[in-house]
Amino acid sequence: MAEKGFKRKLTAILSADAVEYSRLMGEDEEATVRTLTAYREVLTTLIQQHNGKVLDSPGDNLLAEFASVVDAVQCAVAVQKEIKTRNDELPENRRMQFRIGINLGDVIQEKDRIYGDGVNIAARLEGLADSGGICISKTAFDHIESKLPYGYEFLGDQTVKNIAKPVGAYRVLMEPRVTVAEKPEEEKPAPVRRMPVMIGVIAVLVVAISLVIWHFYIRRPSVEPASVEKMAYPLPDKPSIAVLPFNNLSGDPDQEYFCDGMTEDLITDLSKISGIFVIARNSTFAYKGKPVKINQVAEELGVRFVLEGSVRKADNKVRITAQLIDAINGHHIWAERYTGIMEDVFNLQDKITQKIIGALAVKLTAKEKKQIAFKGTDNIDAYDVFLQGWDHYLRSTPEAFRKAIPFFENAVKLDPYFGQPYAALALTYWRGSYAHYWTGMSGLSSILEGRLLARHYLEKAIKMPTSLSHRIASSMALNRRQFKEAIEEAERAIALNSNDASCHYTMAEALVYGGKPNKGIEYIETAMRLDPRFQTDPLYLLGIAHFCMRQYEKAVSLLERALKRIPAPGQRLYPLVAAYAHLGRFKEAKKAADVWAQMLGLKYTMYRFPFKDPEVAERFVDGLIKAGYPALHSDYYKLHERNKLTGEEIGHLVVGQKVATSDGIVKRTKDGNARYQGFLGKADSGKSWIKGDLLCDQWQERYGGYKNCYPVFRNPDGSRKNLDEYLSATDFGIITWSPVE
Repeated sequence: MAEKGFKRKLTAILSADAVEYSRLMGEDEEATVRTLTAYREVLTTLIQQHNGKVLDSPGDNLLAEFASVVDAVQCAVAVQKEIKTRNDELPENRRMQFRIGINLGDVIQEKDRIYGDGVNIAARLEGLADSGGICISKTAFDHIESKLPYGYEFLGDQTVKNIAKPVGAYRVLMEPRVTVAEKPEEEKPAPVRRMPVMIGVIAVLVVAISLVIWHFYIRRPSVEPASVEKMAYPLPDKPSIAVLPFNNLSGDPDQEYFCDGMTEDLITDLSKISGIFVIARNSTFAYKGKPVKINQVAEELGVRFVLEGSVRKADNKVRITAQLIDAINGHHIWAERYTGIMEDVFNLQDKITQKIIGALAVKLTAKEKKQIAFKGTDNIDAYDVFLQGWDHYLRSTPEAFRKAIPFFENAVKLDPYFGQPYAALALTYWRGSYAHYWTGMSGLSSILEGRLLARHYLEKAIKMPTSLSHRIASSMALNRRQFKEAIEEAERAIALNSNDASCHYTMAEALVYGGKPNKGIEYIETAMRLDPRFQTDPLYLLGIAHFCMRQYEKAVSLLERALKRIPAPGQRLYPLVAAYAHLGRFKEAKKAADVWAQMLGLKYTMYRFPFKDPEVAERFVDGLIKAGYPALHSDYYKLHERNKLTGEEIGHLVVGQKVATSDGIVKRTKDGNARYQGFLGKADSGKSWIKGDLLCDQWQERYGGYKNCYPVFRNPDGSRKNLDEYLSATDFGIITWSPVE
């Protein structure tokens, strides 16, 4: 007889849990809470839509029940797909994934709560699920095996905590697939005579080899054709291709970096060819580790051809398989296997690239042939070490940056003429210091040191130029308000890699902030087409471009779309606030302007928004002030072109003269010597010179002894009393100074 107040029932239980929740909270509590709140709303809404009920949601967990297992599994698949779509718009280190476990079991119900092994098993299955995956019990599987269009993989009978008997578990593959069921018990082989068996084996091998030859070279195996009408983007007017991440068949997860590096190198090589349209790495790697159909990839990315393959690396041997598929016609164009030793890797890559070029009937220019042939290094050990570092860098966390640096340093030790790791070091230090990651980076004591190291490594990288080194040079020039140089560097980057979305985005930034927003929009649109799965930053920059052109309604629409994808936008809200204010939407502007509490002053804010056009800068500031920003128009530095000094003007001010900064006196002699005397007693000596329209210094100790070149501007709001009549726009911030007697 049931106890009073309790009742038993059979129900489908769903248990969900956020992955790496503690790490996310440790890195950014506020952003994590925002993301969790948003994703919990997604789960709750989808559960209700699938006839379910949320029973409890403590911390990062959620428990729900359904009357039907079919509803529970359909809901779980919908949840994981929706979460994946939202995660694709977030930086990799801020993505929040969930594991989901589902069980059909008998439970005790007390009011709105349920208890018992049925609930506990769901929680244990959730722990067996992959990140972003679903794991169900055998009892649940038995009820849905033929009712839903998904595949399932049997994981065996799992012994789980506090459950007496092993639990049969299945992984839900979320795509139509053949179910991999339980393995039957093996029967003992009957005694057979050896000769007939050998004859049979040989016969089977002959048939199998014939089938393989027919399958790949005669029949052209078919795949489900992609629909041109369903494509998310119009097909380009030239051959278009997406290179999917190659599978790691080495049996060693530590070789994943090598497979990813091979894939990225193929993308890079193809991107150098102007006659091919190549989807960016970011968008194709969104499919990594996921069961996807070729027609789905083609339709979502808007391409005709898809390349997929695998890599097996063991000791010094490498085997690469690759197949090129015409997604629209639904057949394989070719499938090849390439085998060699590690020292042959570059040759194997070239063979695949040339095979693709031949299949797509693309003609290369002499320059493109040279660019594809150039690998940056002949040292395979340096290449391998670089790939390991790049694998860490792409995770975009302070810890990942710290781990990447020694690999890049080792790569340049192995080959001092290998430009890519120098550029990667510059990028790591630049991004790390700009995003305030420097506290977690190896041996880095401040933002200033990080940016000086970025400049140091960039000067080495630019001697062996790559599109990456020119991209960084463009960003750093823009930061110093060298707009002409920023555009020229972006042009060089695109010339080296015409299909690289990042190069086009870099050019767009230089143009939008450099006073040419209309032209910048063209490059933003190109970047978005080349990298269709990652749109947040381009949408944001597109909003700023329309703000520059006084198109505030359009700016608001784009900025709202972009900022919804950023959990903790901080000062990135400012363009939206300014646009709201210019539209008279002050209530929305003030609501968005809650970020004022985080502000670091108008000088810092405007340093982060390097508008060349003084009229745009004034409108931007005017919008912020109208929205309630506690500042005056005179409270920011006017780093405008009309206030910029020529090299000759700089020379008259500093050569053979003394200037006072906020922390000391600098005296530069006519023969290039310089002396610094700090107000607190610290002294240093070094060299100083004029380079074009830049002032350059290199001290023995100050700024780490690194060379530092920068433009100089008059400050129309400055005074000698405040030691800010002139402004030096350096990589690490603005230095104010005035001449002294």
